[in-house]
Amino acid sequence: MAETLYIRLGSEADDEISWLIYSPAEQEIIASGELSNAQQLVELTDKAAQRVVKVFVPGSDVALKSLTVPTKSPRAMHSAVPYMLEDELAQDVEQLFFAYADLNEDESGHNCFVAVVENSQMQTWQTWLKEAGIKTKSMQVDILAMPLIAEQWSAIALNNTEQSQIIVRQGLWQGCTLDAATWQFASQHIFPRTTQAKSDIESSAEHGLPVINAYSALPQAEQLVIEPQAEELPLALLAQHCHKSNFNLLQGKFKAKESHSLAFKYWLWAAGFAACAILLNIGYKSAQLWQLNDQKVQVEAQIIASYKKVFPKTKKVRIGTVKSQLKKKIVELGGASDSEGFLAMLSKVQPAFAKVPELKPESLKFDSKRQELRLQAIAGDYQHFERFKNALTEAKLTVKQGAQNSQGEQITGSFSVTSGTSNNNKRSTKGRS
Repeated sequence: MAETLYIRLGSEADDEISWLIYSPAEQEIIASGELSNAQQLVELTDKAAQRVVKVFVPGSDVALKSLTVPTKSPRAMHSAVPYMLEDELAQDVEQLFFAYADLNEDESGHNCFVAVVENSQMQTWQTWLKEAGIKTKSMQVDILAMPLIAEQWSAIALNNTEQSQIIVRQGLWQGCTLDAATWQFASQHIFPRTTQAKSDIESSAEHGLPVINAYSALPQAEQLVIEPQAEELPLALLAQHCHKSNFNLLQGKFKAKESHSLAFKYWLWAAGFAACAILLNIGYKSAQLWQLNDQKVQVEAQIIASYKKVFPKTKKVRIGTVKSQLKKKIVELGGASDSEGFLAMLSKVQPAFAKVPELKPESLKFDSKRQELRLQAIAGDYQHFERFKNALTEAKLTVKQGAQNSQGEQITGSFSVTSGTSNNNKRSTKGRS
């Protein structure tokens, strides 16, 4: 278990501050000391850096109140308590901070336990620690860190001077922190009076008189029944018993902010860089998607324009129906079969055009019923027509050559092409010139 630095602050900046380093594992005090004022807290900065820090504050600055509130709702209870205590408190409730303890209902029926302290005092304590660079998640009232003894009290004096403060715990949620002068007044007028000797302690307890377990020498008070205990350093006693109370003044608006370890900060930086990389990647992908969508729109426009150019009579073209409309047009031109039809015939004729590039087609017409392609071509010599016919025959097509006419320097002619091998087709010529 980590060593713990315990600090007991004062009410004012010039009040003495006690500190102690305690090792729970070794059950021993490592170091302790006193500071003259709050400005000297910086002397504890290095000691606090690698240790858990727990802070005690004087019970004289905190009022502990036990109430019976007719509700089980914490929110309703917290709203009602300040105004239930308004007549008992010297300041306006707006100037006070109310911290609540999570305790079970006691024998008197109290179901709400609250500690009341001035807002300005809480801010002052936190300012001292902040200026000294000391971080803590725990701030306890010194009274509640004292030993809790059934039907008895516990008390300890912080030092043996005339200005000494005495911490007294009277019950689960009851106690006080007094100076020497107030101790004398309380022992005479507030605490139950008794002049019985130590041998009469048991009989005094039976009559409801308090027995005070003293963990240090207390100022003279003959009216009280005091049972001396083994003397302890005040902060050592608080350190040994503070864990039995889970009450913490640092709640609500004064709750300590979570501080993350250095390793966590590195992970946080790494996560930040990863998030930036992801965002950049998303941005890049989004830009690519936008470009692709833009290209898609352009391609679709080109498809529609090409379709209208081929089929100018079409008035309305939708990109989703272009494929089906093209299939329909192909059927109209040459049937739906891949092995027969206009397109199949064109694929068979195309090699002949490649062999005789001098012959150019002027018109093509396909008779789907007869599966016959009729083409009108033009060339500069009769030999080109002969070569073209031979190329078609080599492609195992049946060719019927039509008339050839001379038009100046060009010769026009026609062919009828069907699938199958030609049977001694003869060329017929008309009007050679």
